[in-house]
Amino acid sequence: MEFGVQFFPVVALHEKPAAQYWGECLDLAGICDELGYTSVRTVEHYFHRYGGLSPSPLTFLAAAAMRTKKARLITGACLPAFNHPLQLASEIGLVDAISGGRLEVGLARAFLPLEFVRFGVSLDQSRARFEEGLAVLTRLLTEENVSHEGRFHTFKDTTTYPRPTQLPHPPLWVAAIATPESFVNAGRLGHGVMAIPMTGGKMQELLGLYRDAWRSAGHPGNGRVMLAFHMYCTPTEAQARADSEADLNYYLSSVVEAAGDWTGGASTKDYPGYDKMIAEFAKESWQTQVDKGVAWIGTPKRLVEMIRGYAAEIGGWDIASMQVNFGVMPKDKAEASMRLFAKEVMPEFVGRC
Repeated sequence: MEFGVQFFPVVALHEKPAAQYWGECLDLAGICDELGYTSVRTVEHYFHRYGGLSPSPLTFLAAAAMRTKKARLITGACLPAFNHPLQLASEIGLVDAISGGRLEVGLARAFLPLEFVRFGVSLDQSRARFEEGLAVLTRLLTEENVSHEGRFHTFKDTTTYPRPTQLPHPPLWVAAIATPESFVNAGRLGHGVMAIPMTGGKMQELLGLYRDAWRSAGHPGNGRVMLAFHMYCTPTEAQARADSEADLNYYLSSVVEAAGDWTGGASTKDYPGYDKMIAEFAKESWQTQVDKGVAWIGTPKRLVEMIRGYAAEIGGWDIASMQVNFGVMPKDKAEASMRLFAKEVMPEFVGRC
């Protein structure tokens, strides 16, 4: 099992200036190599405190490349629905070069109606835009003189510059939340899958679909699975709760607010059941997330138990991408947590799962 860090800004404009937030993230990224964290990841979102400080993950990762030498740099994830594949392929090539071939590219359909409305993109085109974008992006990264005539993009005899440093292209990941088809398609295409941990057997079922599709398509191994967790590690349980409860609850409420259009009437065949999923998510809290073992918050001993328990429940995974400074958590507390986790938790798992 590998452990990486994720920077997912859930910060309102008046709470922390962007320069301060990203400066803190770069400082935390800068200790990853020293502590053994193997990846740095950030998202693409817009127009809301939920993720809106990160409209361009590749920009941040280019800066993070200057603070690291070994850590992989992962978009988690870019959104083809809102990006032209020619521009995206060119920027991927640039960041892969800047980082010396350490970039990995996660791609997602997007799921917030407020973003689709503002970009003038129909929710009903979500899957079609993603599938075309992923297919043509893969060709642009692996081939020269590409011609494409599709539903959303058309161009002839185009070679994007710079060419990727990694051959045939940087590793690709597909983000999936709850739609079985997304997990199956990721496995069939031979891409890694990025997911959010769920309990009650649902995660095990979805990862089973992914791995079955991977093997059925003839790919070697069982695929690659990355799961996202909140992580805060402290010497005492009391400190863990006191320092993190407000920030985690703020994150959870921000998700529900940003996705509120699903429960307010938004509907499309491309997102079956999202209204019910968001309604259920609105019931989540610091306590429920910790009790389920999907928010790793507590002492090192408690976190080891959580990780072992969840791995046993779902059959394991490859990379834990951990949100380490969620909400407006001060940088010094996030750094202390990262250091304690690296010292007392990571040695229990690295190379063993």
